[in-house]
Amino acid sequence: MLKTTLLGGVLALAPMMVAAQATLTAETTTPGSTPHYIDTTLATVLESAGVASLQITEGATLTNSVEAVANGRLDMAPAPLILPFLLSRGIGPYSGVGPEKGAELAGNLRALFFNAGSAQLFGFYDSNPVDDIRSLDGKRVWNGPPRGAALTSGRAMVSLLAGGKDGETYEGIQTPWPDAVATITGGGADAWTIPEGLPSGRQIALAAAGATTIYDVPSDLLNSELGQQIMTAPGHAPYSVPVEEYRKAYAGNDITIVTDDDTFDSFATAFAQVVSADMDEQLAYDITKAMLAAEERFKTGSPRGPYLMMSFGDLDGKTQGACGAVQIKMHPGAIRAYEDAGHTVADCLKP
Repeated sequence: MLKTTLLGGVLALAPMMVAAQATLTAETTTPGSTPHYIDTTLATVLESAGVASLQITEGATLTNSVEAVANGRLDMAPAPLILPFLLSRGIGPYSGVGPEKGAELAGNLRALFFNAGSAQLFGFYDSNPVDDIRSLDGKRVWNGPPRGAALTSGRAMVSLLAGGKDGETYEGIQTPWPDAVATITGGGADAWTIPEGLPSGRQIALAAAGATTIYDVPSDLLNSELGQQIMTAPGHAPYSVPVEEYRKAYAGNDITIVTDDDTFDSFATAFAQVVSADMDEQLAYDITKAMLAAEERFKTGSPRGPYLMMSFGDLDGKTQGACGAVQIKMHPGAIRAYEDAGHTVADCLKP
């Protein structure tokens, strides 16, 4: 009798067990950044949809977060796509992992969706102007945190603009993300190059200390052989916004936007929301389905919403910064969610 009673109790609870939300761990960047906005919005969407409770740690170094997802120590993280590329080869910040283990870990990563909401810019204070952005010899340029995707992109930007090399023709200044604004406003750098969403709270904070000027990549440089190499390099994607929209995003702040045509053009930092290949397929499906259904919320919940470059439609791979040097695959559950919503997914994104 006791056995029957216990079984009956379990069966009675079964519907509640099925309906219970998953509790997932995630890491993201500092508040004010595009990944932070996407992740915190996603957390709200998943909670409202009854899919999952997302416990987020802010201010993370994504180099470590991506490895933690690959190792199964973390459920989800935003991944600049250069990181899975470097991990797969065991190079750069993952040189200590080694090629063999790195390839194994990178093979454990799967994408749920993509975005390219931050684009590289170059800025300086008008009180200490850079006379020619194509000549940065001897300048102190804040070009990223001590390691990771942003530093790689920052160094690429200076190389493209002025042919400079960190530590040789100019002095690269690196600090952790939370210290970037204080370092620059405190006079620790003559200029900066940072991948930013639109509008960027960090650029507004910098301008609060004095008038600034922001440049995109001049057209001739972007269209040069080096420019195209950087544009299509692992972890990058094209980025172009009408300059008047770009200026409007910073209206009311003492920020001057300089371009050589009617668009703000640069290379974006391509991101994927990554999970482990071992994530339950139905859970991956439910997360992605909820994200797709919340398109309006993502786009209207912040001034930067329209410029997230999030993947709400068909996925060709190349536009997302994948299917080239970066060969990350999507989770089968995510693919099913896209296809059920009527979108196509390129074969190169399928496992």
